[in-house]
Amino acid sequence: MTIEELHALFLAYPKICTDTRKISENCLFFALKGPNFNGNAFAQDALDKGAAFTIIDEEAFSTSDKTILCQDVLKTLQELATYHRNHCKAKVISLTGSNGKTTTKELINSVISKKYKTIATQGNLNNHIGVPLTLLSIKEDTEIAIVEMGANHQKEIEFLCNITQPDFGYITNFGKAHLEGFGGVEGVIKGKSEMYDYLTSHNKYVFLNADDQIQKEKLDSYTKKIGFSTSDHQYYNIKFLGIDPYVVLEAEGTRINTQLIGKYNFPNCCAAILMGKYFNVPLQDIKLAIEAYQPQNNRSQILSKNGFNIVLDAYNANPTSMKAALENFASMDSSQKSIIIGDMFELGTTASEEHQTIADLTEELKFDNVYLVGENFFGIKTSFNKFKSFDDLKEHLEKKPLEKGTLLIKGSRGMALERVLDIL
Repeated sequence: MTIEELHALFLAYPKICTDTRKISENCLFFALKGPNFNGNAFAQDALDKGAAFTIIDEEAFSTSDKTILCQDVLKTLQELATYHRNHCKAKVISLTGSNGKTTTKELINSVISKKYKTIATQGNLNNHIGVPLTLLSIKEDTEIAIVEMGANHQKEIEFLCNITQPDFGYITNFGKAHLEGFGGVEGVIKGKSEMYDYLTSHNKYVFLNADDQIQKEKLDSYTKKIGFSTSDHQYYNIKFLGIDPYVVLEAEGTRINTQLIGKYNFPNCCAAILMGKYFNVPLQDIKLAIEAYQPQNNRSQILSKNGFNIVLDAYNANPTSMKAALENFASMDSSQKSIIIGDMFELGTTASEEHQTIADLTEELKFDNVYLVGENFFGIKTSFNKFKSFDDLKEHLEKKPLEKGTLLIKGSRGMALERVLDIL
């Protein structure tokens, strides 16, 4: 079956499923493989549960005329996504960066959906499987699609751009994330800049933070760029007014009070405002969209529980985002500040050094109580409370409960530090 024929089938059955535990009636089941599973083995199960057709790449599992055999299921899914992306009329905005991708994506979607029919990456489905699934969620009447792209090694963003073929792109920042896979900070810059390489080589538009020196230098001679800045008047100007306790900013004399903590969220808001302006969303609608947006899923959430005011930022962490979170927390107006921070993953040979740097910064910021969790933090030199595992932390806090006050919780996803909420 050709991609054209498969696409015609997809239009008749426009639901994709890759997990037999989540089969919906009349979906297309793509039998993907992973390190510990072979989706081909579940093809018949998918049909039994109501799938219209299954796409497999091992002939031994071809059990009926509703089984479609291809050479490589994943590659076929990706090719189908690109074909569908070009079949539809939607303009595509691509988005990557070391920190703030998901928040920025959601802000952009909130703003642009005020005027257009949009779709956006669900959650953080931003890899070689998630990006195709996002593209396949584009409908005939979708006008703008916002596609988030994640990466932890070189050539990954290039690969995802070739699948997505974006009309516009934006890089949030270049930070100390996935250093192990990228081979250091310069590798991060090179890897994330693959989006610039794609956009400039295809003469597409680039959105940029003109206050970010790396972005500005990389796009210095490129003409199809649309930027924002707090000071450079050749770009769209947005003022940072402060934190109260959330980010407050001003565009064209209009004050916008966000529900986002941390100055690090200021450029994320600016990007959404800039794209809203480019797509002619009225400024009052932009203001309404940004002011209504509330972070979810353990990303800079403000919670209250049992006498604690909590900044829950436990979705993920790297040295750049950890430093920003700690400095922001230190600037907050509160009398009793405690932090529980967990290991930062994928740092390779720099792990010990980066964790020591964060511990040293924490000492300078002088919090009332500090708890470091994870094998990396446990191995550094510090006078703070440190625990090799979450269970060790839990045991300690159950014996010596934390003093009520303001609490920051932050760590990499694998640390799952949102579990702290259950033991306060």
